[in-house]
Amino acid sequence: MKIEVSADGTLTYDSKALRCALGHGGVKSHKTEGDGVTPVGCFQLRRILYRADRIARPETVLPVQPIKATDGWCDDPTDPQYNKPVTLPYPARAETMWREDGLYDLVVILGHNDDPPVPSAGSAIFLHVARPDYGPTEGCVAIALSDLRAFLKGCNETDQICVNAVGGSRR
Repeated sequence: MKIEVSADGTLTYDSKALRCALGHGGVKSHKTEGDGVTPVGCFQLRRILYRADRIARPETVLPVQPIKATDGWCDDPTDPQYNKPVTLPYPARAETMWREDGLYDLVVILGHNDDPPVPSAGSAIFLHVARPDYGPTEGCVAIALSDLRAFLKGCNETDQICVNAVGGSRR
């Protein structure tokens, strides 16, 4: 399946165009840690994480795992576990995956800067649930929970999401 994200805040697949939120730093080809940029490129859909205490297991052929309260994602470029999942508390800086705001109730881990991770080239780039107002992300792509659930039904392990820097003005 061809999955495209344009800089105007549109995710397109199977002739469907969905509103999406992107990074507050815009969409750019050069990504650095903490810049809020959604990186340009094509990224493999690695696996799915979800809050089993809030939502049902998503229907998908992709690998699925429930999020635990101790799950984190290392975003410290100086740490050997940079851009990898970690268990909290963790001695280096790490993002908490068990969030109260619902944005990570359903998360697709994207293959950005992970094979192998390059320090400071960006971590924790996900496809996740959008805020109700589609406010900007820290660099991820975000869509409505209902759209994300429907999207995952048609995905397979060879699919990639391709982010490009064109597409007009952001919504």
